[in-house]
Amino acid sequence: MAVGFRLYLITGPGSFPAFDALYAAVESALKGGVTAVQLREKSLPIRDYMQRAERMRELTSRYGAKLFVNDRIDIAVAVEADGVHLGQSSVPPYAAKNVSERLVVGVSTHGPAEARRAVAEGADFLTLGPVFPTPSKMQYGAPVGLDVLKEVVAEAPVPVFGIGGIKEGNVAAVMQTGAYGIALISGILGAPDVTAAAQEYIRRTGEGI
Repeated sequence: MAVGFRLYLITGPGSFPAFDALYAAVESALKGGVTAVQLREKSLPIRDYMQRAERMRELTSRYGAKLFVNDRIDIAVAVEADGVHLGQSSVPPYAAKNVSERLVVGVSTHGPAEARRAVAEGADFLTLGPVFPTPSKMQYGAPVGLDVLKEVVAEAPVPVFGIGGIKEGNVAAVMQTGAYGIALISGILGAPDVTAAAQEYIRRTGEGI
């Protein structure tokens, strides 16, 4: 399926000391043209996660952007998010679709075997990484590199987004593998000018062209 975006912005836990600051940064990214946001707050108590998802749903709707909720299918359904993003220890994609057929389901993968399983279980799109070294993905081991990304892209019948260590200078290399797009956190949310960074990454992915 065509997911309709090539830049996938993910909110990293601990990126900002307060949710209001994260909310403001995401709004700046939306002003820069971001059209898909994943709210990733798995460590929060469910009520707090729900409240943040409600606010993020209102914000993304105001800008016509898609909202994905990390891991929590119940919250995604409750706030009428566009989709859910699942990890390797989450329920399989088909289970999420059994709860709500309208959910678009993304799955985090770290190699060809995981990618094949996610597709077989009904994933609508994949993230694959870490492509490059990045502190946020150190728990997943050494970077998979561009060759593995290219292999997964060639095999997968669904869009694949490169993730992990994505910077302005390596976006072209990622896109040259045939990847559908890129997923990132700090490249935008950690930038001095979030709106300008979002615009530049969008330009480099070719979204809207």
